[in-house]
Amino acid sequence: MTSLIKAKAVLGLGLSNLARVLTYQFGIKTGLNKVKSIKSEIKQGDFFTPYIGSIINSQCNTQWFDKHAYFGLEKVSTAIPNWHQSCLNGELAPSDKPWYLIGDFNNQLGDIKGVWEASRFDWVVGFAQQVVSGDKDTLIKLNLWVTDWIENNPTYNGVNWKCGQEASIRVMHLALAALLLKQTKNTTPALLSLIKAHLKRISPTIMYAVAQDNNHGTSEAAALYIGGSWLVLNGDNDGVKWQKQGLKWLENRAHKLIEIDGSFSQYSVNYHRVMLDTYSLTEVWRQKHNLPSFTERLYTKLKAATNWLFYFTNPNAGDAPNLGANDGARLIPLTDTDYRDFRPSIQLASTLFINKAAFEFSGEFNSPLKWLELKIPEQYVASKAPKDFTDGGYAYLTSPSSELYFNYPKFKFRPSQCDALHIDFWLSGQNVFRDGGTFSYNAGQKYIDYYGGVKSHNTIEFDSHDQMPRLSRFLLGDWLKTTIKKELAVSGSEQQVSAGYEDRFGCKHTRAISLEPNFLTIEDIVSGFKQKAVLRFRLIPVDWKLVGSSLVSEFCTINISANISIMRIELTTGFESRYYHQESEIPVLEIEVAEPGTLTTEVKF
Repeated sequence: MTSLIKAKAVLGLGLSNLARVLTYQFGIKTGLNKVKSIKSEIKQGDFFTPYIGSIINSQCNTQWFDKHAYFGLEKVSTAIPNWHQSCLNGELAPSDKPWYLIGDFNNQLGDIKGVWEASRFDWVVGFAQQVVSGDKDTLIKLNLWVTDWIENNPTYNGVNWKCGQEASIRVMHLALAALLLKQTKNTTPALLSLIKAHLKRISPTIMYAVAQDNNHGTSEAAALYIGGSWLVLNGDNDGVKWQKQGLKWLENRAHKLIEIDGSFSQYSVNYHRVMLDTYSLTEVWRQKHNLPSFTERLYTKLKAATNWLFYFTNPNAGDAPNLGANDGARLIPLTDTDYRDFRPSIQLASTLFINKAAFEFSGEFNSPLKWLELKIPEQYVASKAPKDFTDGGYAYLTSPSSELYFNYPKFKFRPSQCDALHIDFWLSGQNVFRDGGTFSYNAGQKYIDYYGGVKSHNTIEFDSHDQMPRLSRFLLGDWLKTTIKKELAVSGSEQQVSAGYEDRFGCKHTRAISLEPNFLTIEDIVSGFKQKAVLRFRLIPVDWKLVGSSLVSEFCTINISANISIMRIELTTGFESRYYHQESEIPVLEIEVAEPGTLTTEVKF
């Protein structure tokens, strides 16, 4: 049975993608892929020269100015980072081996992202902002840090050269810094050689990135397009082939991975932002250098993707549901706003792709527009209304004081979490029913199982098994399908939607939702299980009091009832990770039944 499940999962990934991965692995092993034989020398000299443009008086991203900022957590330090030391556990990564001889996972090192974080070059952008703000001394610091990175990361050796996407993020951040400093057409030989070295690393393995059907492909395509055109702007025609390669995959990836309704292949709010930021930065670069426009088909997809993230973000708090995988990435670090504030990305994308402002009021989310010298549009996008994102499998319901997000399984691409029929519920900008997040990709199996499993979501767990079996770190099997779906309906002030599925064991769950201005009703119909079904609501960490079958807080009152015997109603403790590799406790309401029936949850607010 396990072999059959694996075979089905592989087929779900696509035979063309499987062929790409196998070709990549064979090429690396045998040396047929030219990435093993490339050589590149970084020229000596300054990477950035003194800024001679107009001073911009706007808030900089100071998160790396007198501290180190790792995954939203700041540590006071002015020292140059140890580029091979994990910010998570202090362990050192191999630095003296070609990248392809270093394994993907190392138990002693733990999560490799702890090493990669500083080498994403967020600090390059922040330092460039300081220079443009009039702080000439920071230019010395900027060149010093880049020089130190190169000295300690000789081309194609060590873990910081291992991932094409990580190399691509460096290219994009160096390009953004050059834009700020107005040095994209008179770039120093040292910086051009650094960019070229990165493109040589990215280009030969982009098919592996494409095979993932995720933001690896979009990031690497963007780096090739930006970096290639950058070289051409400075007289190096080697860049033409990379620019063309990047353009091809920018168009291809948007066409395949972004649905008509704007949903993205990774079923993740944060990875959606990474993808959208990637295209935003690429469009800014295109506009600033008067390069040919992309196709209308691409812009149509990006407009829809912008609208999707606008819907999933609370306008007042800037926060969004913690849906799907979340690795702590934020690609355009031009503000001092919190990592969980999605508004800077939305305002920028809305300006670029919709030619309307997403938010009418002022705020630091406008800062990227100032830094990139883009005008705030005079028109605004329409306010949010109830909407069913049927391509991606999400429904959005709203009242004057509440927002509700409901996801149901429509897996065209591989899912990463067992979150079918999960509800995220927001009151007055606060996330009251919330998703667990991700925590880490390599902190141990118990973390992967917990955060990626049904226990970290506001839905039903049957017989202590997950909704889909985990086949590997990043692959689930037996992808669920929605078997019952009623369209989102609006009648007066009431909104209703319902969906259901049946898992591989024959366990069935149908969830019907009704939202009114001050009242939410959730009906869960469960059957097909052998021993028990557990309904969970993962709650905002405030003072909750459980009295009988009612749970009360300052936000709302939750009443539980059923047409069958309820075996247990209990307020327990769970965990959530709102920032990568950071964990905190939250209260979790658990309701357990032992026979088929209907559970009704009524929320008054």
